[in-house]
Amino acid sequence: MTTCLKFRWSLTCFLLFLVKSGIGAEEAQRFDLAWLRAEAKSMAAKPYVEPPAKLPEWMNSLDYDAYQSIKYRKEKSLWRDREGQLEARLFHLGLFFRKPVGISEVYDGKAYPVHYSKDLFTYGPRLKVPTKAEDLGFAGFRVGVAPDRDADMFAFLGASYFRAVGSSKQYGLSARGLAVDTALPRAEEFPDFRHFWLERPDLSSKTLTAHALLDSPSVTGAYTFVITPGAVTVMDVDAVLFPRKSIERVGIAALTSMFQCGENDRRAADDWRPEIHDSDGLSLWSGNGEWIWRPLLNPTKLRFNSFLDENPKGFGLLQRDQLFDHYLDDGAMYHKRPSLWVEPLDAWGKGQVQLVEIPTPDETFDNIVAFWNPAEPFAPGQERRFRYRLHWGAKPPLQSPMARVVSTRIGSGGVPGEKVRSSARKFVLDFKGGRFENLPWETKVEPVITASRGEILQPAARPVVDGDTWRCNFDLRVEGSDPVDLRLFLKDSKGALTETWIYQYSPQ
Repeated sequence: MTTCLKFRWSLTCFLLFLVKSGIGAEEAQRFDLAWLRAEAKSMAAKPYVEPPAKLPEWMNSLDYDAYQSIKYRKEKSLWRDREGQLEARLFHLGLFFRKPVGISEVYDGKAYPVHYSKDLFTYGPRLKVPTKAEDLGFAGFRVGVAPDRDADMFAFLGASYFRAVGSSKQYGLSARGLAVDTALPRAEEFPDFRHFWLERPDLSSKTLTAHALLDSPSVTGAYTFVITPGAVTVMDVDAVLFPRKSIERVGIAALTSMFQCGENDRRAADDWRPEIHDSDGLSLWSGNGEWIWRPLLNPTKLRFNSFLDENPKGFGLLQRDQLFDHYLDDGAMYHKRPSLWVEPLDAWGKGQVQLVEIPTPDETFDNIVAFWNPAEPFAPGQERRFRYRLHWGAKPPLQSPMARVVSTRIGSGGVPGEKVRSSARKFVLDFKGGRFENLPWETKVEPVITASRGEILQPAARPVVDGDTWRCNFDLRVEGSDPVDLRLFLKDSKGALTETWIYQYSPQ
């Protein structure tokens, strides 16, 4: 075959792929990062325009089952014809996802828009789909990786939300491109990813580069995600933000999860399952090197905590408890929910890791939010850049070399069997790892405990009979209903043995 014929054959195959995928070659436009950032900056200088959210009548009132019946056709997946490592499928609009999102494929420096067509989807028998449907756009996208391309490894869907899995292939908590004014006494603002540009991956590559344009009344942004699925799915995020106006509370690398009940908090536990949560604690690795563990709670009213820091090394919402018999749920598979660790790739300066806990009656509501809040305020005319790496998997990539908290339990104070029990509350913490693995049982281990108010009684630490766990217990006697901030770590003659446990206890 001559060079000319080879070129014509290659071009014909490429154009055929574009047509089959709903991509219009005639609309290709130049695309690069400089253009995307310039577009975000230009938008920030103009008034915000709310994206249309009115759907056609046939899909305006879809219920959950009807929406779930809409499936993207496997044979229409982006890059299926290329038989590479990755395939992308698109989400249909409807139900909670009413704002159209543009999708383009980037190839050879140009962006080719993907157009909606009802032929890209199959629809449930209850849906009356018109013969001709307008170009609605999409709600987001999902990506699978060989050898099981039908199983999601990550997905972007709804506002600026996205999530990923690790080796367990089990979804759990989510992340957000940006949080704005979370937990303030007014409505929270939810920025939207308005358009995604997906770079066509090399045939042998399992890494996808996706770009996104973020928009909201307060801020615009140009995002780049470099995503490598695996036993731990890794996302490198590069966000350049352009405020339209001053923002009171900005959440960088915002994480969203659910905690209904656990071994430390049984308030909302009228359920046959012992524990119900996607994450059980907030882990912090502060700029000064201290490792902190804060168990999550389902409070009776909204609770907001801030942890001051400078140049944090990392933070995350973790699911440390991965034992099936602690959940007994073979449907939700809470023991397989991934943890999510945030690793800053630049010096973020001064700020706070902020934790929001909201009351939830059941597991269908995400009620936990954690994010980095920079100390320097966001103001119009600025250009703010944040680079960080997200790790989705069973364990964070970095853990404290010291012993870690593996459980927090709270109950009646005093000594079991006493006729009159103490009015105090007993706290029992178990630790594993670090120097405890080879520490002789006779070693003198001392609890170091502080409380913002109240009285600490009978603190003690000892090994547990299972051989690899050390336990600390103490009673807290306190009057009134104001919260009590607690802080604890264990030490021996050589220094600290454990990470620092912190807790906010609310007397009933």
